[in-house]
Amino acid sequence: MDAQQVHDYLLNKPEASVGQPFGEGVDVYKVKGKMFATLARGKYPAGEAVFWWLNLKCDPDEAFMLRDLFPAIRPGYHMDKRLWNTVVLDGSVPAGEIQRMIDNSFLLVVQKMPKREQTSLLLKLSAS
Repeated sequence: MDAQQVHDYLLNKPEASVGQPFGEGVDVYKVKGKMFATLARGKYPAGEAVFWWLNLKCDPDEAFMLRDLFPAIRPGYHMDKRLWNTVVLDGSVPAGEIQRMIDNSFLLVVQKMPKREQTSLLLKLSAS
């Protein structure tokens, strides 16, 4: 997936919004005011090439497993490294896997919301 496809997929989530609270160049994706992803340009590895970086919330055990499976998945850049992964969009991670990780990040955030908000969002998610 390229950055535009990721952006479109993120904004297709129910009640998703995007802003730049950290300044220009870092898109922050939220659901009901809670962050579930960021998308920004970054250098990888060690400044050799510029790629888009996608930060996603993740179950801690799965986060470590994904880092072992894919060299382009690293501990979350400027995030809690236990709960967030950075996916370097260099084409090495399959699109289906990126979509699955986005879906999981969204659901992890929704599951922390009050029951009423969870139900509303999950109904919208199942209808789409």
